Amino acid sequence: MDIDLSVDIAGVQLANPLMTASGTCGYADEYADFVDLTTLGAFVTKSITLEPRQGNDYERVVETRAGMLNAIGLANVGLDVFLDQKVPLLEKLALPVFVNVAGTTIDDYVAVAAALDDVPVVRGIELNISCPNVKAGGIQFGTDGAQAAEITARIKEVCGKNILIVKLSPNVTDISSIAAAVVDAGADALSMINTLAGMAIDTETRRPVLANVTGGLSGPAIRPVAVHMVHSVYRKVASPAGVPIIAMGGIQYANDALEFLLAGATGLAVGTALFVDPACLTGIRDGIVEYLQRHGHGAITEIIGALEI
Repeated sequence: MDIDLSVDIAGVQLANPLMTASGTCGYADEYADFVDLTTLGAFVTKSITLEPRQGNDYERVVETRAGMLNAIGLANVGLDVFLDQKVPLLEKLALPVFVNVAGTTIDDYVAVAAALDDVPVVRGIELNISCPNVKAGGIQFGTDGAQAAEITARIKEVCGKNILIVKLSPNVTDISSIAAAVVDAGADALSMINTLAGMAIDTETRRPVLANVTGGLSGPAIRPVAVHMVHSVYRKVASPAGVPIIAMGGIQYANDALEFLLAGATGLAVGTALFVDPACLTGIRDGIVEYLQRHGHGAITEIIGALEI
């Protein structure tokens, strides 16, 4: 039996729900020697800001049990270089591209989002208002409902052909209230969750391992938290509003992805696991197909939000 893995992310058709998680696969070609990215449903770039950013000082990454902490600080080439040098690489993928957009001020975000409306290969803006490892901009927008709604509304005005995906922070008291605020302000889709704030200490030097002191925790360690938050937002906000969720947070194997689908996710972003095994994308996709065949489903959409409680 042929299995239909296609999904619809706010009007953007994907051949399957799998995509890269922002910040883990660069701009397109970094993983080309290790995995066939054209087998993905979409490609999500690392964050792009109006001007180039050097990011935080080193050390910027540290392994933890079942995960990693990063404090990259949104290092990137900036909008002009992205348009000139990276977009041609993305065009070769022949995939829908979602560009993660970050900034310090709302005007910064608006300028980048507006410029991307002229790029045919770009089909969506992933609004990064939830990065926990920058000292200015970013996370303050995502932890306050009013600010999150304001920036969402401003970006929506300039998105043009691109859908607006708002990336939610887990570092809040009630993620569903933030989700509701951005959906009311015009978000076409939600991506969740961004990393959890954390830190690591070198017990011999008695100093933080990361130069930034704190960083964002990702990987399998956060998956149960992410599954819970996806299900909560799906039930309270996304499903009633008809807004799709792109889930991320510790997806490494097919069963991880299936948990998110059953919890209500339409898209699946893989990040930290790619540092260990880039080929895991193939295993995840094949495992989903096997599950659907075994349970008598002809399409992946039949299990989205099918959690029984």
